[in-house]
Amino acid sequence: MKWALLCTEHLGEYHEFPQEAVISSALEIGHRWSEGNAKTGEAMKASREVHVFARTVGDKPTQIYCRAVAQAVATAHMADHCLGPVWYGKKLLVLLNMDADKELSWQLERLADLNPYLLPRVQQELLRKL
Repeated sequence: MKWALLCTEHLGEYHEFPQEAVISSALEIGHRWSEGNAKTGEAMKASREVHVFARTVGDKPTQIYCRAVAQAVATAHMADHCLGPVWYGKKLLVLLNMDADKELSWQLERLADLNPYLLPRVQQELLRKL
């Protein structure tokens, strides 16, 4: 979860996204969950709320960012959701005509810092799907 949140927050630096309470609340709940201070159900509810909000947004980059937030927070119930910010990050950067490969390198470097044992498994999964 910590890596997924870190990646998502980094994506937030690429575009001026609205400061919506539903987004900031979900991120805050994700951080609390990663520290053992929020329940999985609370994180799942927050994730679903961000997905619902994303459907109301007309700005495509903001929609994609919301999806990354929702997937990161959904990591609380299923670890595979941690890859959501990677997939949506690539989509976002391609849409913004920015270097998606550079972002992926940044993301993987952060994972190596946080949990080097997961890095080979994540890289293998990415090779399978990218």
